[in-house]
Amino acid sequence: MDGSEDLMIRLQGVGKTYPGGTVAVQELDLDVPRGQLVTLVGPSGCGKSTTLKMINRLIEPSTGRIELDGEDVTRADAVQLRRKIGYVIQQIGLFPHQTIRANVATLPKLLGWDKRRTNERVDELLTTMGLEPSEYADRYPHQLSGGQRQRVGVAPGRSPPIPDVLLMDEPFGAVDPVVRTRLQDQFLAIQETLAKTVVLVTHDIEEAVRLGDRVAVFEPGGRLAQVDTPRAVLGAPADDFVAEFVGADRGVRRLAVTPVQPSTSSNRPSYTSVTHWSARARSCSRPTRAGPSYSTSTTTFGAGWGGTPPVRGTSPPLRCAWMPGCPLTPA
Repeated sequence: MDGSEDLMIRLQGVGKTYPGGTVAVQELDLDVPRGQLVTLVGPSGCGKSTTLKMINRLIEPSTGRIELDGEDVTRADAVQLRRKIGYVIQQIGLFPHQTIRANVATLPKLLGWDKRRTNERVDELLTTMGLEPSEYADRYPHQLSGGQRQRVGVAPGRSPPIPDVLLMDEPFGAVDPVVRTRLQDQFLAIQETLAKTVVLVTHDIEEAVRLGDRVAVFEPGGRLAQVDTPRAVLGAPADDFVAEFVGADRGVRRLAVTPVQPSTSSNRPSYTSVTHWSARARSCSRPTRAGPSYSTSTTTFGAGWGGTPPVRGTSPPLRCAWMPGCPLTPA
C-alpha cells in the first residue's frame, strides 16, 4: 500500500501462537486506511476473528506491532483502548433483562454521563439505525424482531461519541438473507455519511466484496493470501486458493464492483439493487428486438445498454462483462 495514505490501523508482523504450538495467525501485515471498510474473509479457523480481537486486545498478539492512529496499542491501557473502539458481534450482545434504551445507554452510564445527555445520545443512535425511539426504546430485546435486534447491536459501537474505529465480527450472520441484505444496505448508507474506519469479519465472499473497500482473504493456517480491492480479488486472484474460494462464478459477482463511464442514453435499464440486477443478468439470453425494447424469455431490457443500476447510491454504473452474447456492452 502507498505509504502516503492516511492509515488508521496498521498491523506489522502480527502473529498469534497458542500454548502447544497451534498457530492462529502468521506474521500478518495489514494496513487499514482512515475512513475505509476492510473485510476479512476466509474459511472457518483461518484467523479472521483472532486478528480482529488482537486489534482491541481481547486477544494479546504473540509477535508484531499493532498501531491505532499511530499509537502502539500493545503499550496502551487495554480498557481505555476498548472504550475508543466500537465492537459488534454476531450474537448481538444485548442484555435480555434491560430495555433497548438501557442497553444502548450502558457505556454512557459507565462514562458518567447525566440522564439528559444519555437519553439524547440513545435517541440519536436509535434514529440513525431506523428505529423510532418513541416506539422501540422502552421495549425489551425479546419484543423486537431478529433484524431489529441486530440493528440495535450494529448501532455504531453503541458508544459516545460514535467511535472512529468499528470492529465487526460477522454482524449480519444471524439473520435470514432478506433481512441481512437490508441491514447491509442500511449500514452502507450510514458508512457513506460517517466514513468511519471499519474492519469486518465474514465467511461470505459475496458479503465481503459487497461491503468492503478492500478485501483481505485468509487461508487455513492464519496466512493472508491476498488483500486488494474487491474488483482485483475477483478479477485477478493471487493464487489457486483465492481463485477457488471466490468461486467459479466470480465474474457474476464482479458485476457489483466494476465501474465504467455512464452512458448518455436516455432509455437505460433501471434496477434498484445489484442483487436484482445480477439475478436478471444471470438468466439473460441472446435477445431479439421487439419494438423499442430487447426481450428475452425472462425479462425485458430497455434500449441503450450503457447504463445499469448504481451501487451504494453514489457509485458509478456497471456493465455486464461475463456472458457471451449478452446485450450489455462489455466493460
